[in-house]
Amino acid sequence: MDELGRKSPEEIKVTDKHRILVILDDVRSMHNVGSAFRTCDAFAIEALYLCGYTPAPPHRDIHKTALGATETVSWKNFDTTADAITSAREAGYKILAVEQAHNSTTLDKLKWQNEKIALVFGNEVTGVNDEALKLADGCIEIPQWGAKHSLNISVSIGVVLWEMVRNP
Repeated sequence: MDELGRKSPEEIKVTDKHRILVILDDVRSMHNVGSAFRTCDAFAIEALYLCGYTPAPPHRDIHKTALGATETVSWKNFDTTADAITSAREAGYKILAVEQAHNSTTLDKLKWQNEKIALVFGNEVTGVNDEALKLADGCIEIPQWGAKHSLNISVSIGVVLWEMVRNP
């Protein structure tokens, strides 16, 4: 494990982060929430916002998937996704919903210049809620060629964050 160069939770707290917030809009699965924590840790994301009925730590099912990332990723609870978006916007973040929507930009065409950005990921069944879509500055979607045109939210978070941090 020492060869992996893992940082302690204390070291992580003072490590430079990518200027990205991840906002979870009514995500129901604790395993998806745990996976979001773990992915945000892997990509050194500034914070994770848990909104609506999205479960929050501590809970064993979140910890089972997060594997300690609830201790290394800053996070906040919000009553609504609109509240989280308002908070992010007031802090200077551009808001992008990750959703298949009219006039969305495909992820491969997104031009991110390392500005502050908040990404809204929606419910596993219904996606990003309509109010959040109206509050967003735009939408991005992951290009897909299969029959389902659907990815699990935890996979979507990983794909989007990887694409953003590798091409700032």
